[in-house]
Amino acid sequence: MTEPSVPRRIHHLDARSLRGLAHPLRMRLLSSLRLDGPATASQLAERLGESSGATSYHLRQLAEYGFVEDDPERGKGRERWWRSAHQGTLADEDLARDPNPEVRGAMSTLLHEYATQRAQEVSTWIATRHEWSQAWGEASDTSDFTLELTPALAAELGRKVHELVESYRTLAPEEDTPDVAKVRVHSHIFPTRPRADGT
Repeated sequence: MTEPSVPRRIHHLDARSLRGLAHPLRMRLLSSLRLDGPATASQLAERLGESSGATSYHLRQLAEYGFVEDDPERGKGRERWWRSAHQGTLADEDLARDPNPEVRGAMSTLLHEYATQRAQEVSTWIATRHEWSQAWGEASDTSDFTLELTPALAAELGRKVHELVESYRTLAPEEDTPDVAKVRVHSHIFPTRPRADGT
């Protein structure tokens, strides 16, 4: 088994960097670099169905806010390769309650885009499930649960879920292990209210 040699780098959002990231294309660009690895603006344009002018502009914006950086190990001549500067992003609840409506709006945009991206990932899996082995079909999971919890218990549940998922990073198989794939794990913990009709 291989073990990560360095800790994961996490970008902690503040009001400024949040507003720099909260744009659908910028978020898609960053997700692509994190999931699929370094790329040029042209490659990202092809991946995402955008113009290279748009991807170039938004990559420069992401770089200005510290989300992406040049990849010095790649690129020849004028070809510029980009990579994510961090492996994850963390936003505090304070940003959703900021007195500035622009900050609250940016946080809302960020969360809605994350929800959209995750829904698209699940839809892609459903559409392509038949292309994967039976073992991967049986290993997949799309469960949901309803619990009655206090905020403290919900926070504890979230921490434990994160700890469990992170513990699997040290179990990464060797590169030549057969049938290895990147696995996406989505987690949503949120309260709900009874419907008006009582159901």
